[in-house]
Amino acid sequence: MLLNKPTTRRKFLLGALLALPLSDLVFKGLTAAQAAEMAAPELADYKPIFFSADEWQFILAAADRLIPAGGKGKAPGALETNVPIFIDQQLHSPEFGAEIYMQGPFDVHAPATMGYQIPFTPQQMYQTGIKLVNQWTQSNFQKPFHELSLEEKDAVLTKVNKNDGIDFAALGEENLKASQFFGQLLADTKHGYLADPMYGGNKGMKAWIAIGFPGARASFTEWVKQHNVPYPLGPVSLLGESA
Repeated sequence: MLLNKPTTRRKFLLGALLALPLSDLVFKGLTAAQAAEMAAPELADYKPIFFSADEWQFILAAADRLIPAGGKGKAPGALETNVPIFIDQQLHSPEFGAEIYMQGPFDVHAPATMGYQIPFTPQQMYQTGIKLVNQWTQSNFQKPFHELSLEEKDAVLTKVNKNDGIDFAALGEENLKASQFFGQLLADTKHGYLADPMYGGNKGMKAWIAIGFPGARASFTEWVKQHNVPYPLGPVSLLGESA
């Protein structure tokens, strides 16, 4: 989603780094992608602009389990690529979800072919879903989701995904299914992992590098029909960073 946002500290630093002469970058031993990664915020230092402190802890923990580090080929995880930052910045924008028709009537039991039938914006869905999952874990584990063990987190997310054992209606919310919240969270996590770095995630184009995606290169048609051949050129971002 293309959003017009005011200049941030990250964008200012990125512009300053990319404005350096190429000879300076070479002298410093930096590629454009490395310079961009330096300008990107450190996840540990980032202050969320949409999520509350408790909600932020949930997002960090959930994203880490949805795309954990060390997968096939030791691919980077959601935390290494700033996926939570992507989600936070998207939800902070009033344009995110603005296209969803919210006048009703809604039928939360309608089949998926009937389209969006949830009387919540994505922002409200996150706030409601996080609150209910934490409510369930507090009742069953006496601690919030982010304090659970890795195995417990995986088990809880599985229950949320399958509507199996965590019933939002039983927790007081009849207009949202646990699986619907999980679907939104998973989709946004994937988007943050694979989107262009200019939107806050995919820090240093690490996800693109891991899967061999060329990014926004102007031309790579000569490689399209070369199956099972590793793509030898690194990706290029929309801002012209190369890795």
